[in-house]
Amino acid sequence: MSKPIVAIVGRPNVGKSTLFNMLAGERIAIVKDTPGVTRDRIYADVSWLNYNFTIMDTGGIEPETKNQMFRDMREQAEMAIEMADVVMFIVDVKQGLLDADFKVADMLRRAKKKVILVVNKVDNFDKMMPDVYEFYNLGIGDPHPVSSVGKLGIGDMLDEVTALFPDGADEEEDERPRVAVVGKPNVGKSSIINKILGENRVIVSDVAGTTRDAIDTTVTWQDKEYVFIDTAGLRRKNKIKEELERYSILRTVSAVERADVVVLVIDAAEGVTEQDAKIAGIGHDRGRGMVIAVNKWDAIEKNNHSVKEYTEKIRQVLSFLPYAEVIFISAKTGQRIPKLFDVLDVVIQNHQLRIATGVLNDILTEAVAMQQPPSDKGKRLKIYYMTQVSVKPPTFVVFVNDKKLMHFSYTRYLENKIREAFGFAGTPLKFLIRERRDG
Repeated sequence: MSKPIVAIVGRPNVGKSTLFNMLAGERIAIVKDTPGVTRDRIYADVSWLNYNFTIMDTGGIEPETKNQMFRDMREQAEMAIEMADVVMFIVDVKQGLLDADFKVADMLRRAKKKVILVVNKVDNFDKMMPDVYEFYNLGIGDPHPVSSVGKLGIGDMLDEVTALFPDGADEEEDERPRVAVVGKPNVGKSSIINKILGENRVIVSDVAGTTRDAIDTTVTWQDKEYVFIDTAGLRRKNKIKEELERYSILRTVSAVERADVVVLVIDAAEGVTEQDAKIAGIGHDRGRGMVIAVNKWDAIEKNNHSVKEYTEKIRQVLSFLPYAEVIFISAKTGQRIPKLFDVLDVVIQNHQLRIATGVLNDILTEAVAMQQPPSDKGKRLKIYYMTQVSVKPPTFVVFVNDKKLMHFSYTRYLENKIREAFGFAGTPLKFLIRERRDG
């Protein structure tokens, strides 16, 4: 299952962004006492007890307004509500119950979503609880008092939120590989899927951002089923004008969360850009298998060195993805589309590859003999052993005497030695360093 999504909504200036920042653990959203400061919906990954989920901040909802900015923010919040598993409806105990709160509550009732009513700015539970009870009049459930600034009542609130998450324990596990197709607008993501399908199932248009939602499509190739997830294109924030395109950012994050492999589509004529790196980072940070598909390869002039030079440019801009597989295709002509499935199969296999502990430690012993571990102030790093603890991505635990001595460059050295032995093309490797004292 993908991570549950929790949308934080409410009218302006009730403390939504303050609560968001506190849960996210950093100042991500702009916090100011002027209503309407949070114009972009912002997301962050949160852990509470055994639950991992994504929270989504939204601009304040003004149910009745002629101001275009507030109308856009309301539409944005409505879309956030639509895709959320749980909605946190924030109200302000100090301002009291307002008519706008009733209208937001009506909106949530019509959406038929699971809602937690959160009464914010309750800095003293003993004195302010009578004011909290007033919010029962909204008829949308029990009010949960919290103070975002004072961090009061947060644990009880999160217990209530996570109790409403969908239960996936009884769902049958879908073993089909899931492939998220991501990239900037108008690079040909939908065209690639349509070429594979042989039909125009996904809307294709020259207008950037035509694909608004993440669309799941089942593809059968040589008797094997894949699920392709087409996503809305991402563009730089200063070019985002429509709230729908802001909405598409979380759609892409959500699609990557559900995927095993991410295919980053690049426009061959435009070349690899900084924005491509930001989009690729979504997949890399989440440990997904990575394939870089250079589309529209038929539309540029080439020579005997074009593939090599273009690949080097990709490696330079996407330097954090040295493991990613690169393929040059054309959705228009179908060039190398069959080869894309060969690459996907390799990446999928590597993403779930497991190495026996004995074999790993043979590689470790040889690596240490070739290059001694680092030392600091006369104390040398000792590496006792290494074992693989999980897949998707392959994750290794390295037991050492002092993890402060384990410099990232030596971790990279060990990774390179493992890759020399097993390849792991297309998949990141994750290393966890643990201390184990002598004796």
